[in-house]
Amino acid sequence: MSDNSVQPKPTPEESPPGSSQTYPENSSMQEYYQLKQALLSVTLAMTGVIFVSVWIAYSLNIALNYLIGACVGVVYLRMLAKDVERLGVQKRRPSSTRLALLIGLLVVASQWQSLRILPIFLGFLTYKAALIAYMLQSTLLPTSK
Repeated sequence: MSDNSVQPKPTPEESPPGSSQTYPENSSMQEYYQLKQALLSVTLAMTGVIFVSVWIAYSLNIALNYLIGACVGVVYLRMLAKDVERLGVQKRRPSSTRLALLIGLLVVASQWQSLRILPIFLGFLTYKAALIAYMLQSTLLPTSK
């Protein structure tokens, strides 16, 4: 027997972000999810390359300090992405708790003797370098759609 009943399509909020379903009215959200994934991938790749470079050039302690900052930067980037994602659904101001991450990290680094502030801060800024690299790549080498 064939099932001729009409199944309701899940709304974009019900379907996971990585799903293969496409919605014509939601193509901008699909582009956003691709951008978010690309930025996260570029940030993680840059973090790995810079971590190894710092380890070779300086020491493991400095490289681990950088890695702590870079991990907090990735968390910050994900929190920022969630706030941007909510902008279309909710008409409210983005959360400002993200900045507390950096402030808390720098306070801990200044109080703990084995942590260094500069490598941690530069590690945190890795996500900004990834944003700049992605922007340069998209403007200098545009892909045709």
